[in-house]
Amino acid sequence: MSTVTKVWLDETENECTMCGACEATCPEVFEVPEKMIVKNGADFSLTQQIVEAAEGCPVGTIGIEYDNSGKRDNPA
Repeated sequence: MSTVTKVWLDETENECTMCGACEATCPEVFEVPEKMIVKNGADFSLTQQIVEAAEGCPVGTIGIEYDNSGKRDNPA
C-alpha cells in the first residue's frame, strides 16, 4: 500500500461545504472549524481513514499525495 505524504484542502473545482463528514470519519487528521483543515501533526499513517474521508467528501475537496509524488494522486 502507498504511503500518504500530504493531505490538503483542494478547492480547484469545488468549495468545501463545511459538512464535517471528513472530521466525523477521521478526526485524528481533519477538523472543520469553518472550512476543512488538516490538523498540525496529523497522523498520515491512518491511510484507510484518510481515503474513506476523501471518498466520503460530497464535493471532492480533499487532496491526497502518495509517496512524495508531488501531485494529487486521488481522484476528485
